[in-house]
Amino acid sequence: MTMLKLRTLLALGTSAFVLAACQGQDAGDTTDTIQDDTEDTGEETADNGEDTEDIDFRIAMITDEGGVDDRSFNQSAWEGMNQWADNLGLSDDHIAYYQSNDSSDFVPNLNQANADGYDIIYGIGFMLLDAVNDVADQNPDQYFGIVDEISDRDNVVSLTFRDHEAAFLAGVAAAQTTETGRVGFIGGIASPVIDRFETGFTEGVAYVDESIEVDVQYAESFSDAGVGQQIAAGMYANGADVIYHAAGAVGNGVFTEARNRLESDPDSEIWVIGVDRDQEEEGNWDGGNFTLTSTLKGVGSAIEMSANQTIEEGFPGGENIDYGLEEEAVDVTRGNMSDEAWAAVEEARQAILDGEIEVTEFSYSE
Repeated sequence: MTMLKLRTLLALGTSAFVLAACQGQDAGDTTDTIQDDTEDTGEETADNGEDTEDIDFRIAMITDEGGVDDRSFNQSAWEGMNQWADNLGLSDDHIAYYQSNDSSDFVPNLNQANADGYDIIYGIGFMLLDAVNDVADQNPDQYFGIVDEISDRDNVVSLTFRDHEAAFLAGVAAAQTTETGRVGFIGGIASPVIDRFETGFTEGVAYVDESIEVDVQYAESFSDAGVGQQIAAGMYANGADVIYHAAGAVGNGVFTEARNRLESDPDSEIWVIGVDRDQEEEGNWDGGNFTLTSTLKGVGSAIEMSANQTIEEGFPGGENIDYGLEEEAVDVTRGNMSDEAWAAVEEARQAILDGEIEVTEFSYSE
């Protein structure tokens, strides 16, 4: 279903890693670690034939306030880490996540992951930048990663995305689909990162039809699904028939509101556009599916690649690795778009790649 192809398996060649496997520790009250379904038999090998007992490299992530089960941003990062371990045939104790309920958990979780001995610790989301920088300064020999922000620390790799490119395509899809001439955008917390989504989306809508109205509202949260449902209810009541959210777990409330309305009035024609991962499953209801499309963001794949690069070549500290359509790291799903809408999206995608369309990155200011 997805267009995302940012997948790199670790190629160790003939290099031998003679490192002892170790058991990870529990990480305290604010930490949850999910184990996947892979049973550690002690006999697994990576696709390249290396004995995985020789690969003792462990990575961890610190969630933002949305949580690892937000069905969006944090979850896509965790799924990517699980994929990384699966690709190498590594046991569950090579990956972990540390749940943050709010920003006060960021530094304690980073310190706990450091104490637990993970080789790279990733902060998932721009909200963790200050915490990552502070803990990185205190631990210059520890490797860190930050997603959606840029750190100037030598022991931090920055992973950023041109989200505005995928959001532009979502705007094209919305404009091609709306019957009311009114669509909505729900952002999480106002910031340059989320403004990329808003700016790209509004430009994509206007690219198709400047007369279409875009209702823009912010939840000022990435975790409050109730606020998301409330905003969506108002947008639908005011005539919007397509809503795009870039709000993490807040978006769960958007899906809930759309489902409730469709169950009350099955003849309604309303849609939700998902974010960060394919959220088609979230749009299931008895009468079909109302996820028009989802913008994809290869957070998990970027984590995979930076971890593999560290093992193969060394840690890319101090670098900002930027991903977009050209790198096949952001895109949209085919979803439930009409053939006409999908054709328009494909045409716009190619125009961006060819440089014929330049999407504004963001217009945010403090």
